[in-house]
Order: sequence, then structure tokens, then C-alpha cells
Amino acid sequence: TGAELANLCNEAALAATRRNAEAVTLADFTGAIERIVAGLEKRSRVLTPLERETVAHHEMGHAIAAMALPGSDPVHKVSIIPRGVGALGYTIQRPTEERYLMTRAELERRMMVLLGGRAAEEIIYGHFSTGAADDLQRMSQLARAIVTRYGMDDDLGHVVYEKEQSNFLGQAAPQFDKGYSEATAREIDLAVRAIVQDGYRRTLALLRAREALLRESAAELL
Repeated sequence: TGAELANLCNEAALAATRRNAEAVTLADFTGAIERIVAGLEKRSRVLTPLERETVAHHEMGHAIAAMALPGSDPVHKVSIIPRGVGALGYTIQRPTEERYLMTRAELERRMMVLLGGRAAEEIIYGHFSTGAADDLQRMSQLARAIVTRYGMDDDLGHVVYEKEQSNFLGQAAPQFDKGYSEATAREIDLAVRAIVQDGYRRTLALLRAREALLRESAAELL
């Protein structure tokens, strides 16, 4: 929107002012986008060496998955500088076009990119960290939408089980009646879990085939 563009230009101008520049450059706009999307840099947040290594492998897992999967938005930047409230690192993808329609395969590929960080942690360390919490939440919402909102599950059919909740003053409207039975709720849970497990299995295989690249890229990032 115009307001968002105005905010971006304002942030870029502030960035240029901080470095006493005579003009706003592309670097200022790039920094402004990161500031808006990921939050302020938190260079005072000191991570242990193991935490930094974990974040580096986690973020490169996202990046390599995005670059390996066809149709994914190009990776613009990967960083392990903490930003915002809780982000210890971030991977920014830059869309090349506006999209209004997506197929199930495209939604699943988006889920695989979100699962890339957790899969990388398993490959390198053999265990998981809490760093994937936000990724898992977004990925779970996508998987559930495939089943309940887009009617893309073969067994549950072309039925909408959950409508997109409308927001009023930032608050989601409460849902008092699910509109389906407990048996159907169980089917939905099983279908969502199957989609997630299949996506994770495919992501793990994709990154295992590129383990050397994962390790080398994480070292470069560090």
C-alpha cells in the first residue's frame, strides 16, 4: 500500500541520515526492509558458540531448501545477527511476482522451506532446538489450511471445515461451533499430521543429499 511504501522510504531516509549520507541508496532501502520485516538488530544479544553454529545451520537449511525446490521465491539474504524480540537469525526470500492462487504442491514446497531449519539441525546435531517454534507454527497453519480450508485432502473431500476467521480490532472472532463431529476432527488431525510428516521426510532427504553444501555454507555464514 501507499502507507507501507511511505514507511519504507522513511526508514531508508533515517538509515541514510544515521551514516551522514548525502543521498538514500539501495543499501538503505535493503536495511529498511530488513528492519520492517525482521525488527531491530540486537547486536548486544550474545550467543554461545554452539548457539551461533546451530542458528547458522538452521538458517542455511531454510536457504538451501528454498534454492533447491522449484518455484520457490529466490533467497535474498541469510543472517545470524539477532533481530526483533526473538529472532536469532533469519532468511529473507524476495518474491518476483504477486501470487493470488497456489496449488497444493506449491503450498507443500512452502512448508518444506519452513521445515528446512529443523531438518538441518537433525542432520548436523542429531537433535532439535527450540529455534524452530515460529517455523513450526506457520507450517502447521499451512498444513491445516490445506485440509480444512482449501479442500485439498483426498479422503476428506472438497469440504470447507474451518472458515478463515475475521479480525475485529486485532482480535480473532471466537468460534463456538466447529460444525463437524469428533470423528471428523480426528480425521482432520490425522490428515494434517500425515502432510507434515511427509513434508519433513522429503525435506530431510533433500538436505541429506546436500549435507556437504549445508556444512560449507554454514561455515561461510559464521
